Amino acid sequence: MVVATGFFDGVHLGHRLVIEQLVKAAAERGDESMVITFWPHPRNVLQKDARSLRLLTSLGEKKAMLEELGVDHVEVLRFSKEFSSMTMREYLCMIMEKYSASAMLLGYDNRMGSDACTADDVAAEAEALGLEVIRTDMLASCQGTAVSSTKIRRCLEDGNVADASGMLGYPYSLYGVVVAGNRLGRTMGFPTANMQLYEPLKLVPGNGVYFVRVDVLGKELYGMCNIGLRPTVAAGGSRTIETNIFGFDEDIYGLDLRLSFISKIRDEVRFGSVDELKSQLENDRKACLQLL
Repeated sequence: MVVATGFFDGVHLGHRLVIEQLVKAAAERGDESMVITFWPHPRNVLQKDARSLRLLTSLGEKKAMLEELGVDHVEVLRFSKEFSSMTMREYLCMIMEKYSASAMLLGYDNRMGSDACTADDVAAEAEALGLEVIRTDMLASCQGTAVSSTKIRRCLEDGNVADASGMLGYPYSLYGVVVAGNRLGRTMGFPTANMQLYEPLKLVPGNGVYFVRVDVLGKELYGMCNIGLRPTVAAGGSRTIETNIFGFDEDIYGLDLRLSFISKIRDEVRFGSVDELKSQLENDRKACLQLL
């Protein structure tokens, strides 16, 4: 195996550079490529800001993306406190023995082991153990900004889905099941599909109205999604994700739904009446259709 190891949250443009190099290196050697990743996120286990951590990809999404990029094997290691106590040398020995690793990709900012060894330290130890090291110092950028999972999370929290998608290399999406709502949207001529996420730790973009692509029942449709507290009709309520799908009014309760975010239309606003809200929704729909 030629291996790369890391959490790879989002499988963004920076990760993709590493994966492309991994797949190419394995092919040149006549070997197979493997990504070794972890679940759950180390911050959840080590309780470092775990309450605020939200993920860009579920485990299933991450595995599917890595496989689509041509990785032969995706191995998921359970991250635990016991696992976190493993030193860099112990970890290198483990991947050599357990996965027959012959070479390893090493990024410029990789740190490894409970001893938090730098990339240079890891390279020296790996070579001493007989594990070939392939250094990858490539740094992905988008519009002159270095790409990182942290920066993508900040963009999404601010509602800047366009820049987030630029750094990801694909539209950011949410995946869940359609659940029953209060049906108020239907009375205003805007029936909505209310989503409950399959991955509770998935990051939901900041409150507001968004133009989205909708995948449901094997169809690719479009719509407008409101994320927020619905202050005009449900003051003090819980945060919801509800989508009006253009030209679609089928019963999809209990079915899978995927929303891919294209652009933010506006912030969430509290209107003085339901009629004002309805008028704004008409304007929102026009703005989305112009983008479409």
